[in-house]
Amino acid sequence: MEYWCLILAASPAAMLILPAGDGEGPVFPQECLSHQQVLSTVRQMQKLLSAQEAAHLQGMRSLKKQLSVLHSPVSICPSADTCPQLAVPLNGRKLGRSARVGHDVHFICNAGFRLVGSESRTCRRDRTWSGTQPFCRSIDECASNPCANGGTCVDGNQSYTCLCPRGWSGASCQTPIHPRRASPDVDECQLFQPNPQTRICLHDCLNLPGSYRCLCPPGYVLHADRNTCEDVDECAGSQHNCTHGELCINTFGGHRCVRPKCPPPRHNTSYVKTSSFQCERNPCPTDSRACRLAATSISFHYLPLQANRTVPRVLFKMSTTRFVGDSLRFAIIGGRGQGVFAVRRSDRQTGELVLSSPVVGPATLEVELEMSEFSRKVLLGKHIFKVTAFVSQYEF
Repeated sequence: MEYWCLILAASPAAMLILPAGDGEGPVFPQECLSHQQVLSTVRQMQKLLSAQEAAHLQGMRSLKKQLSVLHSPVSICPSADTCPQLAVPLNGRKLGRSARVGHDVHFICNAGFRLVGSESRTCRRDRTWSGTQPFCRSIDECASNPCANGGTCVDGNQSYTCLCPRGWSGASCQTPIHPRRASPDVDECQLFQPNPQTRICLHDCLNLPGSYRCLCPPGYVLHADRNTCEDVDECAGSQHNCTHGELCINTFGGHRCVRPKCPPPRHNTSYVKTSSFQCERNPCPTDSRACRLAATSISFHYLPLQANRTVPRVLFKMSTTRFVGDSLRFAIIGGRGQGVFAVRRSDRQTGELVLSSPVVGPATLEVELEMSEFSRKVLLGKHIFKVTAFVSQYEF
């Protein structure tokens, strides 16, 4: 009968099978096995190799998953890092679906209504929303005919103004004016308005017989106090001229129509719009270093400013909701009007954009900020903030 001897090497992947000889005894001192025993041993080795191969593949999948987490955008959070869903205001709309930490939701009202409350709300790290829940209020404040004695009602932002006829005054034209005899009328505008310490109107003054009226520039209405001006929110109703696909940004004394766009594909890098004001980078090819060095996300921010604001003034804050590395760096990398801005750190995870010089309006300023995250001086990812500031002509 023929026998075979099985010699195992140090590695289970290497083995040698030799014939036992010509019947004069085995050529090796090892114990010889029968043919069936050899086949059984080979099958066991095959199972061992298959198990090692499966473990190797599982390890590669786990490593790829960890690499994907490191290259994910800073704004992406685990599913548990979310805020409660916000309600859509009656007669209005909600822009933005994400309720994850660090994401914004924006609200607008239908034509004929104005927004009361927070125009934008941000999901904070403590899983609560910033601001207050807004609602849409009818624009027509004059529907109840509040002006008496033939006064003309002018609708305003959550208020109204009565233009009184000759002989009447007061918030609702309810007080009769009795002209004084044998004495000239006093021009209050000429007497008080030129002096900043005694001026009676925030903007301009119109003299009337026995009285005066404060006037406001276009884009503003007279406040209920009868001497200050408040901004009209054109974006809350149908008072803007933005076309379909454009977003209306209310400014002091007016509005702007914007259309945030993601950058075009370049060097194997492309972006997708994830909300009205944010773009996120698509997954990079494994061999594209240029894509891995590009920003993982780009967000757009629009800030209305009044002219000649006191400085320094914090305009904008930037932070990461999930800090993976050991350091963050903040920098201004471009834009127009950079000389009036500065960047400083407020804590370990937060940077601030600061207005460092007063600005005379009207003006449009742009600044591009970069927040980079490092681990042992190796770049893990970066986020770009494109900030546009619309400076009003007036100081109110």
